[in-house]
Amino acid sequence: MRTPLIRSSAALAAAAALTLPAAPALAAPTPSPGAATVTKAGTSFLTATPITAGQPVRVGAAGGDYLYWSFAASAGQVHEIAATVTFPKGRTGDSTWTVEVFDGLRRRQACTAGAQTPTAGASATSVALGCTLRRVRSWAEPWSADPLPGTYYVRLSVVELPEPDLGLPVDVDLLVAEVGDGDAPADDGELKAPLVPNTKAGTVLTGDPAAAPADEDDDGSLLAGWLPDLSSRWVWTTIGGVLAAVAGVVGFALTRRPRRP
Repeated sequence: MRTPLIRSSAALAAAAALTLPAAPALAAPTPSPGAATVTKAGTSFLTATPITAGQPVRVGAAGGDYLYWSFAASAGQVHEIAATVTFPKGRTGDSTWTVEVFDGLRRRQACTAGAQTPTAGASATSVALGCTLRRVRSWAEPWSADPLPGTYYVRLSVVELPEPDLGLPVDVDLLVAEVGDGDAPADDGELKAPLVPNTKAGTVLTGDPAAAPADEDDDGSLLAGWLPDLSSRWVWTTIGGVLAAVAGVVGFALTRRPRRP
């Protein structure tokens, strides 16, 4: 009875010895040749640092900071965001980081691939984040959240961090790469204008605004100038007060007892 077991073990060992071909790894995005490195980041949507696809970013920050960058996207393009956060020694616990992408209307865009919210152990020296966006469309329904041409915002932040590690210095490397364009199917429409927020300030009025001309009376009556407007609340308040007084007098006259001679 042991012979089949021995043969089965030998078959399993032979199967385990077979070498299967490894799946091809996805190529990491690389910076564009000659692109200048960006060394700063914004702290909000309004102060986001503009970058271009293929332009590397390397900044120093602190644990707990919100870092913002912005880039422009056209119809048919697919963008991939790759970021690496390097930690110093002496961290006390695990930390969870996230990279988020918003369009020009501040709508959060979904990621189709990449580690968008990874967790780094206490002994880890770095953590890699990634997000591959959907293909930018040239037109979409107003109720949909499909990506449209315009300005996009990248926000890198930490969502879970031990309190002793708050404020520790970190190094952030980020790259927005264009991984595809021109292969999108034709849309039945066209976006009127890119989704770019209006950041231009309005004009300051230095003088008093001109008063609107008074409407002339159509009937030409002499009483139209001093009669109150029937829609005014003061008119109806006065009428209500008079009616209440009359009702009080009538009620008192009906309920009082007649005097005896």
